[in-house]
Amino acid sequence: MSNNALVTLISRILLSILFIPAGFGKLSNIGGTAGFFAGLGLPVPTVTAVVVGLIELLGGLAILIGFKTRYAAILLGIFAIASALVAHLVPWDQANQINFFKNLAIAGGFFVLAQYGAGALSVDAKRG
Repeated sequence: MSNNALVTLISRILLSILFIPAGFGKLSNIGGTAGFFAGLGLPVPTVTAVVVGLIELLGGLAILIGFKTRYAAILLGIFAIASALVAHLVPWDQANQINFFKNLAIAGGFFVLAQYGAGALSVDAKRG
């Protein structure tokens, strides 16, 4: 096993551990998630809660196992930017500012993953 393969696997794990539990949590509490989204002024908050939960859960799982990694990474990178803009763009709130920039950094990690792929220790590599 090469160092590159191991580093890429660890990177995928680190990126995915944020999204898998977040998606599961949203899908396990649709009402609460929809209420939060309604408070942000998002349209059709229940549908939005389901879609966001599925993006996070399924996208996170895809990144974790390295399945369709480039597509999942692009989707989650765009999602992280959208989340930063919708939920964390509150310049007078330092905690939200930190989360805003963390989301941008996470998006950067996803875009690097999209550029270089899942690595040798992935479903993508096994599928050829």
